Amino acid sequence: MSAVTPTRSAVLGWLTEAQVVLDELASTQADALEQASQWCAEAIAADGLVHLFGTGHSRIPVEEMFPRYGSYPGFHPMVELSMTFHTQVVGANGQRQAMAIERMSGLAEIILDNFRFGPHDVLIVFSAGGTTAVPIEMAQGARRRGLRVIVVTSVQQSRTSEPEPATGKRLLEEADLLIDLCSPAADALVDIAGLDTPVGPASTISAVAIVNCIKVRTAELLVERGAMPPVITRASVVGAERSRELFDGAYREHARRIARAIGGEATVAGTDREPGGG
Repeated sequence: MSAVTPTRSAVLGWLTEAQVVLDELASTQADALEQASQWCAEAIAADGLVHLFGTGHSRIPVEEMFPRYGSYPGFHPMVELSMTFHTQVVGANGQRQAMAIERMSGLAEIILDNFRFGPHDVLIVFSAGGTTAVPIEMAQGARRRGLRVIVVTSVQQSRTSEPEPATGKRLLEEADLLIDLCSPAADALVDIAGLDTPVGPASTISAVAIVNCIKVRTAELLVERGAMPPVITRASVVGAERSRELFDGAYREHARRIARAIGGEATVAGTDREPGGG
């Protein structure tokens, strides 16, 4: 039996549909991306942090923002392995456990209690579906602590799902600024003849596009302010010595900023709390 060669249209089907999503993102979310970038630049220039949080596959845009080539300090990735470790799938640390944990009301406050937030800090929360308890309560807890909260979610996905009883709300309702992923209700983009379920999700590429738009525009604003931190850059671009200098400088600056966030008692709405909550 000879192998069947797929048609070019089938091979490129996902790319075609993904471009539609990115085009919609560009045409409808530009103002929100600009506002988010302004808030991020204000926070970083004021020696603050832009905290980033996501559960499930929404961990991906968090990691995309920092640290990696073409990125810079000022962004603080917050990732809980218990809700983002997918490759085990079943058994110990399996996906069922991760999906259950991200629905646990009260866990977000425990996470937030690990950090001390500054007056200029911002939180970006990522959740394509936007109905699970932990991301929603992270946004709520951050707002109580005085942070401006940017929510990145799929409005279509969220509005076609019922809020979970633990919160009774959708994440988009807890946003000071909302950025729509523009991904469809099913997330997956491509329908295949003979298959009754779509394949090829869109929310990841949209989320990664969003954080890179914010990263680039924030850098432009920081350069204008004379407050741009070092950018992690490949040796093939700037030479080995300069690349090492930038890497070390970026990590030193991140360590300096993050020391404040993890170096003291957490606060809720300006009221000191004992370590460990309570």
